[in-house]
Amino acid sequence: MANMDVPFAIVADIGGTNARFSRVDLASLQLDKVAVYPCADFPTLAEALQFYREQQGLTAIRHVAIAIACPVTGDLVKMTNFSWQFSIEQMKQQLDLAEFIVLNDFTAVAMSLPALTAKELVKVGAGDVQSGKPMAVLGAGTGLGVAHLIPTPAGFIPLPGEGGHVDFTAQTEQEWFIQNFLAQKYGHVSPERLLSGPGLEDLYLAIAAFKGQQVDALNAAQIAGKALDNSCELCSAVVAQFFASLGGLAGDLALTLSTFGGVFVAGGITPKLLGLIEHSEFRSRFEAKGRFKGFNSGIATFVVTAEQPGLTGCAVYLKQHLASSHHGI
Repeated sequence: MANMDVPFAIVADIGGTNARFSRVDLASLQLDKVAVYPCADFPTLAEALQFYREQQGLTAIRHVAIAIACPVTGDLVKMTNFSWQFSIEQMKQQLDLAEFIVLNDFTAVAMSLPALTAKELVKVGAGDVQSGKPMAVLGAGTGLGVAHLIPTPAGFIPLPGEGGHVDFTAQTEQEWFIQNFLAQKYGHVSPERLLSGPGLEDLYLAIAAFKGQQVDALNAAQIAGKALDNSCELCSAVVAQFFASLGGLAGDLALTLSTFGGVFVAGGITPKLLGLIEHSEFRSRFEAKGRFKGFNSGIATFVVTAEQPGLTGCAVYLKQHLASSHHGI
């Protein structure tokens, strides 16, 4: 149980469009007083956080952990897809906080994995989870997030990274065409160019060109909707390619750190397409690693359906941090 000196904290998940805030009971990790604000409504993150504290009557809470959609490599944090930037130390002082922890958004998602319940996970395919072994998480949304989580006797060590920006590896004639199509547009082709909302839109145009079809552009939500109701053969082909490539990358992550603790797919896109993943090539491509097919076949894969894994992950990280700092147990 958390030390009663710090029964509650504030956690936040800051994206390029919305800022989500919540109070968390550090003993149970239960979230309440959740509020979502458009980032554009506030000139700075500090003002958004202070507004939340005042609106919810939480100005006495001085322990805060936030997840943010950009690299966190030092004191100065600059958002990738929004105008907010800040000094961690200056903001801590400005708001008179005892703790102010800033995490990359997928570091927070990785930290949520041990706290997820069975009802917040959907297993895809075979494989088993071995406790105490490394885990991987990836998720497609506006971009493609990737992280690992290492269990230790003293707690969990998250390993953030930019695995969404490695080289995309084509395996089929269609994928070679897609790679060339995207290379002409972007130069370097990373998995994020396919496995994201903008990636779905580019896949739609690329696969149409591969099939010799003339089409007007669709947005990601339209493509997903038409695939789900099976009203557009091309949209179904796009989602099929999305899951095949997602499975291939997930399998690469499994090999990289021997993630016998499981590979978890989060992000905004896959849970919405959950009804289509079971009959896709996701799991077969996850396992299709040549001589190491048997290796990956034993590793379990899951889709994360939790609504706020970023908030939960911030809470887990802060609780662990306070325990190691002897502010809690």
